[in-house]
Parts: sequence; structure tokens; C-alpha cells
Amino acid sequence: MPLKKSEKRNPWYWVPSLYFAEGIPYTLVIIVSVIMYKRLGVSNTDIALYTSWLYLPWVIKPLWSPFIDIFKTKRFWILTMQFFIGAGLAGVAFTIPTSSFFQYTLAFFWLTAFSSATHDIAADGFYMLALSEHDQSWFVGIRSTFYRFAFITGQGLLVILAGHLESSTGLKNLEIEVLTNTNIKTRQIISIEDVKFEYSQGEQSILKFPEKLILSTENLPRPVADSIISFAKNWNSKYNFNESYGISKAGADNKKELASNDKSWWQRNVSGKLAKIIKKYFGQNAVVKPFSKYSGNLGVVYFSLAKRPLKNQKVVVNFGRESGDQSFTLVEGSRFVFNNSNWNKPAMAVIQIDPKLKTESSAVFQARSGNIPLAWMITFVIVGAMFFFFLIYHKFILPYPSADKKTVSDNNTSLTKEFFVIFLKFFKKKNIGLIISYILIYRLGEAQLVKLAAPFLLDAQEVGGLGLTTGQIGFVYGTIGIIALTIGGLLGGFLAAKHGLKYWIWYMVAAINIPDAVYIYLSYTQTTNFFLINLMVALEQFGYGFGFTAYMLYLIYVSEGDNKTAHFAIATGLMALGMMLPGMISGWLQEIIGYQHFFIWVLLATIPAFILTKFIHIDPEFGKKN
Repeated sequence: MPLKKSEKRNPWYWVPSLYFAEGIPYTLVIIVSVIMYKRLGVSNTDIALYTSWLYLPWVIKPLWSPFIDIFKTKRFWILTMQFFIGAGLAGVAFTIPTSSFFQYTLAFFWLTAFSSATHDIAADGFYMLALSEHDQSWFVGIRSTFYRFAFITGQGLLVILAGHLESSTGLKNLEIEVLTNTNIKTRQIISIEDVKFEYSQGEQSILKFPEKLILSTENLPRPVADSIISFAKNWNSKYNFNESYGISKAGADNKKELASNDKSWWQRNVSGKLAKIIKKYFGQNAVVKPFSKYSGNLGVVYFSLAKRPLKNQKVVVNFGRESGDQSFTLVEGSRFVFNNSNWNKPAMAVIQIDPKLKTESSAVFQARSGNIPLAWMITFVIVGAMFFFFLIYHKFILPYPSADKKTVSDNNTSLTKEFFVIFLKFFKKKNIGLIISYILIYRLGEAQLVKLAAPFLLDAQEVGGLGLTTGQIGFVYGTIGIIALTIGGLLGGFLAAKHGLKYWIWYMVAAINIPDAVYIYLSYTQTTNFFLINLMVALEQFGYGFGFTAYMLYLIYVSEGDNKTAHFAIATGLMALGMMLPGMISGWLQEIIGYQHFFIWVLLATIPAFILTKFIHIDPEFGKKN
């Protein structure tokens, strides 16, 4: 029996599902896209730059938020945007397998982002119109909890699903043990011509040579070691094993210098020169060490496929240290792309030992493969279908509050005039300069951290990361981390309601910023202790959830008054701008100075938030339970 149109309906029927639907596209666009692009081989520079641009719809949503008040009902906008979000996510899914996937998926992420930002405006306004003030206060924790559940689903369960699909649709993992032997002398590197693989027409698999790599602890002359590494790099480049994806040439391989005529004016005169200065004084190798004539011994592992892949099929193999002594370093060959033309050519991975290592030791390296595009395509098909379910459900379950109507008072009212009146009221608020500065600065450190946290956890240890799998990061960052974040948020809301925002503001500013230091610890230790990694991420996310409570309450506080729906949208737009601008350069900066120094910089970037907190005004009674 169809439900009748009702002005009121039990909020439990629609508040949880509405805010769950609000959180899913945001986490997919802003966070999960970073993980997906990292797994698909896009550089940190491109990931941070272009996914930060995806914040733009949330930044500029104040420009069209008044029209949500003026034109049509909030209910209409919610349903329409849920349709477009589903269509955008489906578009992402079906363009992932294409050769120009980066450009196409970004376009559909933009559609999803604009639709999601509009959905946010309408949903927040609908919440305030459909519920009494008492119910708004009662359900604020419920809506926040289900918004966080959306994060657990998006960057947790869906990423774990993608990781499972990657491993189940790929080739069998290969392990190779690397040992040092003090009783052997320096060996001649095996020539490529002497590498013989046994190809077959049976099941596809990854081939390796040799079965076990044994290295002497006797050092090599530095020119010899450098020439071997250089040859391997050139060989892998020649046969396109190191194929990378992205838009900017500089982002594809920041270590490769571009010819001057290939660089843009900006690269030649601004970013290129600035990068050299930053790297010289703040890079991880900034301290000049005495030149040594000798280098640590090294060996080469060769990979190939057992048989020719299908036409246009690409088999991606990720190679890195799985466990053992960190004195073994992969200096070339962390990622190989095999295709129809290079499948039977040997890809080269070069493993070098620390020149100070003079004892017998070992490490295990692993080559992982998976049908990464297929895994992510299936994941986005599922979540796209989920939104068409939300559309049907909310079509019948959302109430029809009498206050939900367009706000144009008569036919002679100018839409443009109405828009500017609402918009300018926000910027006439007292101390608006300080308010805007605080909104932009509050998450300066976190804005940069959030873009590189997932790449850091996924990157191989040889390039400074922790070498986690997609499934592991879904558990660490998307499940344990989000649970900790949710607990922090709930605790923050409870305490703020008891004593007010002003009482807790300093504690919350400290909570959102100081725990960023855990990434400094993780980057310097590169621990393989999975429990410890979970604990560190949980600590940082708990602090973020607790501190973010103050941020959201402050946005509500400065949005009070007439047109609070539009003014809250303006405030959240400024919040998104505060995430977008620092995030855009974070990948570029990290690739210049390395993860260790980047995370130190993130902690330093939190200082302005402490300074501005001293000057903001908050009513001591705001947030307290009446």
C-alpha cells in the first residue's frame, strides 16, 4: 500500500538514510578516488592536484545555494541530485577500463561532486525545515553517526571489497628471498641475454629469475653500481614497463628532468625553481654527505609473463619488500605494466643492500598482481546502483513539510537581487575577516595530510611508504580509522553539549592537530607491525573526530540568523576551500622533500590555528543544552 503524502514522518525513517546518502559521494570523490588513482598508477603530484580540484563544487556551492531556497523545494533537489550522483558513479565505473581513464573518470567525479554539493545544501536545509528545534538537537548526533557510517562504508568496506577483487581477479603472488652471504665475493650481474624463461600456453602467471637472490656484502665501486641501476631504468623505460598515468608530465615522474622546451612557463620560471630551492634546503637528502667511491652491493631480479595477454589487456605487477631487514632496498622496479607487446621481455628490478651491512641477513620481496581496473569498476557499479535505491526509497519516505517551498515572495521579485541579498548578508557579519581566516586555517595541516595519508600507507617502503595492500588500507584507514573518528566525534558532541563550545575549543584544536605527529613516527620507523599502524592511525583519527566537532559547531555558530541554510552553505564552502588549496600542492611538495619531512611540515602547518583561536569570539552559552 503506497504511503500517503505527510507533512511529518518519524525522523528515524529518513534522517539516517539521508545522511548516509550524503556522506557516501563525498568520501568517494575526496578520499576513495585518491586510493583508486594510486592503485591505477597515477603519481602523487597528479593525485593531490586534481583530486583537490574536486573540492571546488563544495567551495563554490554558496554561489548557487540561494537558488536552492528560491527555486523548487528541498525535497525536489534531494531526489534529483541522488539520480545524478548515481549516474556519475556509474560513469566512473564504465570509464575506468578505458585508455584515457584519468580524464574521463575525473569528469564523472566532477559531475558527482557538483551533484553531491547540491545534495548537501538541500539535505541540510530539509533537515532544519522538517524537524522542530528539539528534534534537530536530538538527531544531530544520529545524523553525524550515519554520516560517519557512510565513511566506513565508502573508504572502509568498499575499499576492502576493491582489494579483495584485486587479489581474487589477479595472478598468483610471487615471493623472492634475498640473502647476504659474507663468504662470497662480488658477483657479475647476470646479462639479460642469459635470462631464460619457460613460457607456456597454460594458465597465465608471473615468472621470475632467479628463484633466490644471494648478494655479497662486499661493496661495489660506485660507478659500477650506478651504471647497473641506470641501465635497468633505461631498459624498463624502453619497453614501457614503467608506464604511468596522469595529466602532467612532471607528475608522471618527478625524478626525470624535462627538457626546457617541454616545460611550461610556470614550470620553467616558478614551480621548477621553487622545487629546486625546497629540495636543496628541506629535502630528506639535503644534508651533504662525504662522497664515497663505493656503494652497497646489488642484484637484479627479472620478471616476465608466462604467455601473451589479451589484446589491450594490461597486467600490473607491484613489487616491494614484504618483510625482513630494511637494509635491503628496491632502487628500481616497484611497478611493472605488461601488455601485448612487452610480455615476453624481462622487466628488471634492482635490489641494493646498505654498504654498512657486513653480516648475513635476509628480506622477503613480493610481486603482487591483480585486475585493478576490473576490481574498481565492479566496486563503483555497486555503489552507483546503491544510489538509485536511495532515490526510490526517499521518493516515498521523505515527508512533505509545509515550510519546504521556494522563497520568492511574488512574481516581481528579482532572482538576482534575492541571491545577492542573501549572499551579502553573510559577509556583513561582525568580524567577518577573522571568521573567514579561521575557517580557512583551522585544518591547514590536516588538508595536506589527508591527501597523502593513503598514498603513504600504500607506497612501497623503498619510496618511504608502509607498503600496505588495498584491503589493508581499507581496514586501517577506512574501518578502524573511521570508527575512531566517529567515537571522537560523538564524544566531542557530548562534551560540547554539556559545557559549550567555548569551554572545549582549545582542547579540540589541540586534538585535531597534535596527533598528526603519529605520521612522523610511522614515516621514520616504517614499522611493519600491523597492530601498531592501526593504533597510530586510530589515535590520529580519534583526535580529528574530536577536534572537528568544534569546527562544525563554529560554522553553525557563524551561520545563525536569517537564511541560515544559505549561510551555512557559504561557511562550508569556505571550509572546502581551506581543504582544496593546501591539498593541491601537497603531492608536489611531498615528492620534493619526501614523506618524513613532509609530515614534519604538516605538524608545523597546524601552528596558525592555535594563534587564531585566541582571537575568535564565541558566546559562552552556545552549544550548551538548554
